[in-house]
Amino acid sequence: MQHGGDLGEAMALFGGKREDWLDLSTGISPFPYPLRTLGAHLWTALPGRHELDALLAAARIAYRVPDSHDIVAAPGTQSLIQWIPRLAPRGGTVGVTEPTYAEHARAWQQAGHETEVFRPGRPLAETIRHAVLVHPNNPDGRPVAPADAMLLASTLAERQGWLVVDEAFIDTMPDASLTSILQDLPAITLRSFGKFYGLAGLRLGFAIGPRALVAPLREAIGPWPVSGAAIQVATAALSDLAWAEAMRSRLAEEAEALDRVLLRYGFVVVGGTSLFRLARIPRADSHAALAGQRIWTRCFDWDPRLIRFGLPAGPGPRERLARILSELRHG
Repeated sequence: MQHGGDLGEAMALFGGKREDWLDLSTGISPFPYPLRTLGAHLWTALPGRHELDALLAAARIAYRVPDSHDIVAAPGTQSLIQWIPRLAPRGGTVGVTEPTYAEHARAWQQAGHETEVFRPGRPLAETIRHAVLVHPNNPDGRPVAPADAMLLASTLAERQGWLVVDEAFIDTMPDASLTSILQDLPAITLRSFGKFYGLAGLRLGFAIGPRALVAPLREAIGPWPVSGAAIQVATAALSDLAWAEAMRSRLAEEAEALDRVLLRYGFVVVGGTSLFRLARIPRADSHAALAGQRIWTRCFDWDPRLIRFGLPAGPGPRERLARILSELRHG
């Protein structure tokens, strides 16, 4: 599954200007962390080591990183998704679940690895040396059972392989993170800053894992991995634990409100997280019909009966969605 958020595609297909559209195609929170005034020096000077260390210290606390683990910052988790396959030991195949975020399989394939489909909790093919889990999964929100993750990582360790756990959407349920239970195993956890904090344009992500696995990533990314502006904004946001806790409650309420709208107009919610909902559509052309009314959602080639909705930004956009769904149902 590819990413959403490309309103250029929507406008090319269905017309309109950017401000005309209600973009529900991503899992990015529509309630961003409040930005503060940024000093001019953030644009004119390179960030110092002290500032980067402060960011990593805040991330350690926010993400509950074990003392035994290292953490590295990068300009978005996408860059980490592309670097890891180039650093992983060669030999064997890479197991990737389906359906899930398609960039994982693509990155491993582009780096020269062969991929094959596997399912957590089932016997692992002898050919698989590395594996990728998305927890919770995108787009269905399916979590990975801790016992299944531990068994998988243990099996890969015997094969001198790595487990990559993409926790881009785990911020809404931090107690479910697999980082701590995998700390004695060859597992790298990816954390996305932009989705939960609603600041995807900042381009910031983290890799967490044993030092032997994370050190090559730090070397590959090189010095000054993220901008001074990203460091200042994210350090403040990650340190604001009270804001994060309040936002988790708000996102849960907003997701429930979205579910009520979808159910009212014939959709069946079949999965998701507090940042996006996956629904079975009441009519085959629902995605195109919504796009014709300037509402952009995420559809899937592998199952045209499903649509993923990101959260509307409060009552106004949600009421707009409800109004259009009502018109489509009765029109």
